[in-house]
Amino acid sequence: MNIREGLIPTVLGSAVTATVYALKQRTGTNKTVANTVFGFGLAHIVLGAIDLVQHRS
Repeated sequence: MNIREGLIPTVLGSAVTATVYALKQRTGTNKTVANTVFGFGLAHIVLGAIDLVQHRS
């Protein structure tokens, strides 16, 4: 099984970002924690995308 470098962080970041975005729509969540985890997910997407672009071959 050949998984490209950067694919796992990108997928993980997408899952975390989507989950936290859904949780942020609820009124009972802590906004500071939600925003922190949301940024963590976005960082994974960006860093994974950079790896995917750098290691295209």
